[in-house]
Amino acid sequence: MKKNKKMKLKTHRGAAKRFKITSTGKLLRWRSGKRHFTGTKRPRRMRALLNKVAVNKADVNNVSLALPYGLP
Repeated sequence: MKKNKKMKLKTHRGAAKRFKITSTGKLLRWRSGKRHFTGTKRPRRMRALLNKVAVNKADVNNVSLALPYGLP
């Protein structure tokens, strides 16, 4: 007799490339605004844009649904 198994969930590949999960389970994202018009931005601002920041609490649920098994 065969058991009905749940289907595997697929990781959203776009989300997998944009977010990082830390070892404690926090979600991190990279900051936007580094691609063009960088000549007018001060170096201190550009250095700040390079750092990762935690995903907003309101968005954590949606992002974690896109990454059902964490990141590969």
